[in-house]
Amino acid sequence: MAVPATAQDQPAPPATDARQTIIVTGVRDGYQVDATSTATRTPTSLKDVPQAASIITEAQIDDQAMRSIADVLRYVPGAVISQGEGHRDQIILRGNNSTADFFVDGLRDDVQYYRGLYNAERIEVLKGPNAMIFGRGGGGGIVNRVTKRPGANAFISSSGSADTYGAWYIDTDINQPISQSASARLNAVYEEFNSNRDFYDGRRLAINPTFAVSLGGTTRIDLGFEYNNDKRTIDRGVPSAAQGSLTSPSRPLTGFRDTFFGVPGFNVSDFEAKVLSGRIEHRFSDNLTVTSRVLYGDDDKLYRNTFAVTPVTLRGGVQSVGLEAYSDPTTRKNLLNQNDLVWTVTTGPVRHVLLAGFEYGDQRTRNQRINGFFGSGDIVNGGRRVFVALADRITVPPVTLRTTANTGYRSIRTNADATAFYVQDQISIGEHVDVIGGVRRDRFKLSIDDLVAGRSYSRTDTLWSPRLGVVLKPVQPVSIYASYSRSFLPQSGDQFSSLDITTAALEPEKFDNYEVGLKWDVSPTLNLTAAVYRLDRTNTRATDPNDATRTVLTGAQRSKGLEIGLNGA
Repeated sequence: MAVPATAQDQPAPPATDARQTIIVTGVRDGYQVDATSTATRTPTSLKDVPQAASIITEAQIDDQAMRSIADVLRYVPGAVISQGEGHRDQIILRGNNSTADFFVDGLRDDVQYYRGLYNAERIEVLKGPNAMIFGRGGGGGIVNRVTKRPGANAFISSSGSADTYGAWYIDTDINQPISQSASARLNAVYEEFNSNRDFYDGRRLAINPTFAVSLGGTTRIDLGFEYNNDKRTIDRGVPSAAQGSLTSPSRPLTGFRDTFFGVPGFNVSDFEAKVLSGRIEHRFSDNLTVTSRVLYGDDDKLYRNTFAVTPVTLRGGVQSVGLEAYSDPTTRKNLLNQNDLVWTVTTGPVRHVLLAGFEYGDQRTRNQRINGFFGSGDIVNGGRRVFVALADRITVPPVTLRTTANTGYRSIRTNADATAFYVQDQISIGEHVDVIGGVRRDRFKLSIDDLVAGRSYSRTDTLWSPRLGVVLKPVQPVSIYASYSRSFLPQSGDQFSSLDITTAALEPEKFDNYEVGLKWDVSPTLNLTAAVYRLDRTNTRATDPNDATRTVLTGAQRSKGLEIGLNGA
């Protein structure tokens, strides 16, 4: 229901007035994007970026009524959305699963929650390892949300929708200049959740005021605050119909489309985030710019769930399904800072765009895992699992959460400190050849306190992440590229929760990506992209075949494929 501004037809000038000029401005039709600053941290044409990238614009988000990251990834080759246990975004990029490879305006956004699109200008999905730009993780790729910033023109727009299940939302986007050099913007959304699934409901409230000021035309300061509160029922879906095998895989249970395999009121995700952000960009000259970004986030997350852990099976002649339950409260405080210096130098036919930067991150996490127990019914595993008869609405005995000894209770405190510096050179040789090379050095220190066992573990890794790419442009609409890049992931996992006496001694996983691709502007408004890649993941963990108590780094994974995208009008 958003109403855009449109150009107005103008009457033809009188024949006697040859001096009148009519200027019509507008936006190019279609969803094509020409450039990005995310893939290289410098303003770069997408044709000159030697990696596969998919960008979903605000226009496409609005036209197709996208409401989530899951909606966006339906239009991204090489990307698949996972269920995320009903309470978080979880992605598979080039065969690699992650809950943490998310960024907002280039800064890490690795808390587990569902990200809204109400304040997104565009969503950028970069495929392959991106450690040179973003640091650890991102082995299969990353998802970056570029948020809306205040502009010079005043406007108000809103949109809303409702469906027959009772779900509805309304959002608003208000931009207001305050003076010739300052402006403010407000994005907000309220959403009610509902669906065909029994007992499913929830709501989300988010508000994001931002302020921008320009000082002397050479310095711009952006300040923002986001409050996000999301509370919803956790629905883990339906169980498998029967135990599967490699030759006969299992299938989802049919005939129970609306049945909720959980406990109403117990299955809940309650997320609250308060995020302060700032950005300062200063232009010393047309060729020299420095940008500094800072973000402080305070996140509080609770999720509790009862869920199916077995396929449908016969118990005493009755079709039943096994359920387990747990609670997982998490708090995280993030302090992130990123500083980039970009210098453009031209010497004859060779043009250099030099990037030098420094990054700092301090992430402090407190997490618990509290297992649930059932006191009645067909219970096994010491009361941790109960089997309930299959029905349109299942009946589950009451759940009790226990933190006593021998209940599998986990309580950890994590400090993750990261410092990094990086350099990059984008070299343009004439009009037909570009070369990009860069390297990043990360020092990542992780400390974990096991508050139940009274033990502490720590590990410090210092790693180099290179990147090299060549772009050939035989004719103006076409670019052909080849690239190599590397990323790494500590053995603690992307949420820092699995460091113990074994994993603390293991080297990080490595991701090496080899890629060739084509980018072709078929017409001024239509772009074709294709990429062939091989992604090798090494240093994955495996059990020592000679000693089941030991873990060794002999595992490896290879993903390879072809991605094709057509974008525009």
